[in-house]
Amino acid sequence: MNKYIIDTYENKSFLDSNAKALLEFGRLFPSPGGGSYYLGDDGTPWTDRPRETWITSRMAHVYSIGCMLGDEKSRALAEAAIRGLNGELKDEVNGGWYAGLTKDNVPLPDKQCYAHAFVILAATSAKLAGVDGADELLEAAVRIYDERFWNEEEGLSCDTWNTEFTVLDTYRGINANMHTVEAFLALADATGDIRYRVRAGRIIDRVIGWAADNGYRIPEHFSDTWEPQLNMNKEKPDDPFKPYGATPGHGIEWARLIAQCATASFGLVSANVAPYVIAACKLYDRAVADAWNADGAPGIVYTTDWDGKPVVHDRMHWTLAEAINTSAVLYRITNNPKYADDYEMFMRYLDETVLDHSCGSWYHQLDENNKLKGTVWPGKSDLYHAFQAMLIPYSDVDISIASSVYRRNNSSV
Repeated sequence: MNKYIIDTYENKSFLDSNAKALLEFGRLFPSPGGGSYYLGDDGTPWTDRPRETWITSRMAHVYSIGCMLGDEKSRALAEAAIRGLNGELKDEVNGGWYAGLTKDNVPLPDKQCYAHAFVILAATSAKLAGVDGADELLEAAVRIYDERFWNEEEGLSCDTWNTEFTVLDTYRGINANMHTVEAFLALADATGDIRYRVRAGRIIDRVIGWAADNGYRIPEHFSDTWEPQLNMNKEKPDDPFKPYGATPGHGIEWARLIAQCATASFGLVSANVAPYVIAACKLYDRAVADAWNADGAPGIVYTTDWDGKPVVHDRMHWTLAEAINTSAVLYRITNNPKYADDYEMFMRYLDETVLDHSCGSWYHQLDENNKLKGTVWPGKSDLYHAFQAMLIPYSDVDISIASSVYRRNNSSV
């Protein structure tokens, strides 16, 4: 069907209609204080769960983009989320942002690099959309990130502090650094401060090196001296943030961010881009070869061992979203029809299996037989991955998604 084929009117319309449906699905997320409730299967808030900073930031990002897309209801929702990040989720005593608040408004322990990276992303998108409080949030978020998480000597970010910022955990993680790259690229695009694009490139250079030494399966977990910990969580392989083994979805996501950073830094036709595009293709190709249809059914398995054999066979919705994004981006950059074919394959699987045509949004976790499962991701926590996948395939490859929408809106000015 044409609606699965990139650069057809039918495909663009399919993505546009689903982006609008996602914005509609998530409208009940704000709590009275602005922190985001975790959403259930039909978009009903699960008020007994914590209101987490990373989810609130993602919703602020999504609805800020919704503002720029002309969705009339998005501004009030973006403002609510930014209010939550400037208010109830912010630690006014110790600085930074709580990981979240319980239903009884008790702060969750620790200060997470992962969450703070998403605060920067939210603030940059909200700034572009002209959301009240965005500038204040961005200034505070960058200041605390630079002070507490970024290590200029290493060219990488640490992972977790205690709440008071007095004890730094010895764990170092690539997931937090991946979303740091995303946040730094968005920050550079939104403000013109290219120092943060340079920082993103430094992280990327380290990750490409580790990947190349490991068959283009990226080590996820490290010691405080940045030694890979390849057997971490072998006894808990389906951990939602620190799973054992390689995470193919992250290899795919890194490939897109690498391509974005390189093309933004050097230009689409520069010779300096080529090594990065080659690395991006190797990461993507390895992940898809390992994980897609790895057990006789469509879908991307959550994790593999270091030989590429599936460990956790469940399909997480975000891995499909990133596969849609990256296949489109690599097709745009390389003109290789293989990536257009992959995009069509992923879009078909989305429509036939992962889209919830009854309750809305996407199923967040399916088992190896593509049956609904909720052990890791019950409900439909937020819109971030799914919403971006409806926009990135038709956005500029060399710029962050919110800035791409902003650029398009202001191209005639």
